[in-house]
Amino acid sequence: MMKIAHFRHQGRSAWGIVDIEAGELQPVAGDLTDWGPALTAGHGTPTPEGKPLQLGDVQLLPPLTATSTIVGVGMNYWSHLEKLGVTERPPSTLGFLKPRAAIIGPDEEMAYPEITKQLDFEVELVAVIGASDLSALPRPTDGVLGYTVGNDVSARDTPSPLGGFDLFSMKALDRSTPVGPWITTKDEFGGSGQPDTEIVLRVNGEERQRDRTRSMLWNVDECLEYVLARTSLGPGDLLFTGTTDGVGAEDGRYLEPGDVIEAEIERIGVLRNTVGPRP
Repeated sequence: MMKIAHFRHQGRSAWGIVDIEAGELQPVAGDLTDWGPALTAGHGTPTPEGKPLQLGDVQLLPPLTATSTIVGVGMNYWSHLEKLGVTERPPSTLGFLKPRAAIIGPDEEMAYPEITKQLDFEVELVAVIGASDLSALPRPTDGVLGYTVGNDVSARDTPSPLGGFDLFSMKALDRSTPVGPWITTKDEFGGSGQPDTEIVLRVNGEERQRDRTRSMLWNVDECLEYVLARTSLGPGDLLFTGTTDGVGAEDGRYLEPGDVIEAEIERIGVLRNTVGPRP
C-alpha cells in the first residue's frame, strides 16, 4: 500500500512516494509510464532517488503524465439522477474526453470560464491506469494502479443546438478540473474489483455531497469496459467515474468566485481548490 505523488521541487517535476505520518516525500526514478506497469502487476516498487523531501517544500501536481488521456463517464449514481428528474435507469453510462489543459492540481486556483454563469462541482473517484494492455487482463481493474480524487467541474448552462447539453463546452474548460492530491494504490481498497469508499464534498466548509462508491450504477470494471470498447487506455490515463447527488444543478447553488472547495475520498485524501474571479 502506498501513496504516489507527482510533484515539482526547485523547478523540476518528478514522482515520489508519500509518507503522510512523517510529512515526507521520497522521490523515485523515472515516470509513471516507466514503473507503472510493473507496480500494477505486483512486480516490485519504484526505485528511490535522492533524499526524502518535506511535503511542505514541494508543489503537488496533478497525478498524471504528459501523455495522459482523461476520460469521464456520467449518470452513475441513482440519487443524482433522481434529483435531476430522471425516472428510469439509463440503459448505459455515457462518456466524454477531457483535454489535458482542463486539469489542475491541489491548491491551484480554478478558472471561472467566461462561457458560463452556472459553474458546478462534482466529487468523483478517479481510476489511474497502470497497465500497458488492459485487453490482455482477466478484468479491467487488474490494470488499475490506484485511485485519486477528482472534481469534475461542469458548466451547466451550455445547451446543445440540437437539444440536451454540449458536453464539450460543459466538461472541457481550461484549468477547471482539479485532480489529486496523489494516487493511493488499489491494494488499499482490496485490490481489483469495485472499491467501497466514502466520497464527500464541501464548499466553504458546508457539506454538499456524501455517498459511497458502492452506490455506483456501473462499477469501475463496467465503466472501464464501456471505455475500452471505444478506445484503448494505458499507463497514466485517468477515468472519472461519475458523481453523486448534492450538486448545484439540483438546488441552484452554483460556485462563486472565492469559494473554497474540498473534495475528499476516504483512504486517499483531500483535494482543495479555490474558485478564481469571473473574467
